Amino acid sequence: MSFNFIGRSFLSLEDFTKNEIEYLIDFSIKLKLEKKSGVFNYRLKNKSIAVIFEKTSTRTRCATSVACFDEGGHAEFLGKDDIQMGKKESVKDTARILGGMFNAILFRGFKQETVKMLSTHSGIPVINGLTDDEHPTQILADFMTIKEVFGKLKGVKIAYLGDGKNNVANTLLIGAAIMGIDISIASSKNYFPENKFVDKAKSIAKNSGSQITITENINDAILNADVIYTDVWVSMGEENKDGIAEKIKELQKYQVNKSVMQATGKTDTIFLHCLPATHKDEVHNMEVTEDVFESPNSFVFQQGENRLHTIKAILISTIGEQR
Repeated sequence: MSFNFIGRSFLSLEDFTKNEIEYLIDFSIKLKLEKKSGVFNYRLKNKSIAVIFEKTSTRTRCATSVACFDEGGHAEFLGKDDIQMGKKESVKDTARILGGMFNAILFRGFKQETVKMLSTHSGIPVINGLTDDEHPTQILADFMTIKEVFGKLKGVKIAYLGDGKNNVANTLLIGAAIMGIDISIASSKNYFPENKFVDKAKSIAKNSGSQITITENINDAILNADVIYTDVWVSMGEENKDGIAEKIKELQKYQVNKSVMQATGKTDTIFLHCLPATHKDEVHNMEVTEDVFESPNSFVFQQGENRLHTIKAILISTIGEQR
């Protein structure tokens, strides 16, 4: 089964069906095998992608650059100090200028509204590389990793521990609901996901059969989990905010450690983290311990590499030659 993604933006997983997401995951796996075999089809030849970053990145930036290079395209990095967007020039005007010069835009920044405006006014596909609300390219790579390990998505159980009020947790909820993945988010009530994301996920889950659980009880969340997932407790932009020390203290009991991995009741439970991770902090015991992060059950670097293959799949599907 194939789908026509040409000209479409990739702003939210909510904009795509289960079959479309499954296709992108399978295409990503195919592209990964091609690269490992030294096969390059240059499906982005003569294509240029504007890469706008308001926030710093390792994986998203490198994945986009290498994806374009592998397929014969060009990625033009535009940091927040390189262009006038949001300063001397509006997002709307910037979008129209870039839309006349580039074939696609990948945006990584703060507001979901910004990436929507870029898509509305540029006339070219726009990819959401991260906003404060959503992180769809990350979750596509997560699901790719899970399918590589377990051979399936539907019926897999993910337990997400820690800060549930962030873009990764939000997008995991929506993505899991669409794909029929069971998901439990364990956190203190102060860091539960916003109701709009929980309500949307539960609404979608009525059709997919996904089980959605938001709880303070870590043991309920992790029982029978195939995947234990966490993220940093201090996100970009939060470092200097008041109350960070209190937040870290409040989330301590949701740390992923060896006891948590054993308490799933399964020996093949894997650990995922969207990275960067705080696992070797001399001052605080943060979101994951070193022994879990470096264990055979940790697939974080396979997960990180898969950012390349999924972004490549999106770019080829939206602006590339289909061969």
